Amino acid sequence: MTQLLLVRLSSLGDILHTFPAATDIRRERPGVELHWAVEEAYVPLVELHPGVSHVVPVALRRWRRRLLERRTWRELRALRATLAARPFDAILDTQGLIKSVLVAKMARGPLHGFGPRTAREPLASRFYDFKYEFGPADHKVERYREVAARALGYARSSEPDYGIDAPARPAFAPSGEYCVLLHSTAREAKLWSEEAWREVGRSLELRGLACVLPWGSGPEHARSLRIAEGLAQALVPPKMSIGEAAGLIGNARAVIGVDTGLMHLAAALRVPVVGVFCDSEPLDAKPLGRGPTAFRGGIGAPPRVAEVLEALDEVAPGLAR
Repeated sequence: MTQLLLVRLSSLGDILHTFPAATDIRRERPGVELHWAVEEAYVPLVELHPGVSHVVPVALRRWRRRLLERRTWRELRALRATLAARPFDAILDTQGLIKSVLVAKMARGPLHGFGPRTAREPLASRFYDFKYEFGPADHKVERYREVAARALGYARSSEPDYGIDAPARPAFAPSGEYCVLLHSTAREAKLWSEEAWREVGRSLELRGLACVLPWGSGPEHARSLRIAEGLAQALVPPKMSIGEAAGLIGNARAVIGVDTGLMHLAAALRVPVVGVFCDSEPLDAKPLGRGPTAFRGGIGAPPRVAEVLEALDEVAPGLAR
């Protein structure tokens, strides 16, 4: 059986962007046994994809903080032994960083990755046996799919398929129709104003939709509560696991979100989604999937509320005003 190792350690959005490549591999090369090395926090996310045979947890983030502990070096040796236990027919690094190369080089087999103009850290490309270059307008999903296609020698299909379906709606979700507002992201410059979110929320409530405001940290929770104060039917849910987030988002009537991983999860689950871009480039990071998607804004150009509502009408025309 053909053995393949995929190295994509993080982050949530980029892991999701790699799912269509895993789907392609499973469809075009059904005899492949696909192993995926990923940061331990994202193991439950990768486990959602039915085409992944083995998930290999990596803890670089934790190990960097505890380099002097014996447990760290014991776990590192165990990771090396796991990856070196078998020869791989191909190793795909879709991250293009020194840290991802370090993990990939623990395994045995030909290493495929990005060329120096495409890799986020050009030095990483020196370690690849096969290198592929892409243009700045090539979406990340298509880059990762193409690396897999070239490495395994097949032609990819035209439409990306993330290969996952929505889990059941979590118990805390609204019983009626709702829209998920993803207002939080790791980089402050990518945030949209709280007043803009409240204005969108009020418009959604007029359309008969409840608004759900997920969060992942203390400051994000406080932000959810502040936005909810100006709305009549807003729900601030409890902190969620990845599976619960997938269930909440996958059963929503629509999702509006800043450039964050959960916004891309909505696209993966074929939910109508509008991306709100305030300080990132949508060319290679816009929502992309088999469901209806749209985006507004760009670097240093946050969209107006009217533009986002216009995009919502594009992806979910059945919502009554």
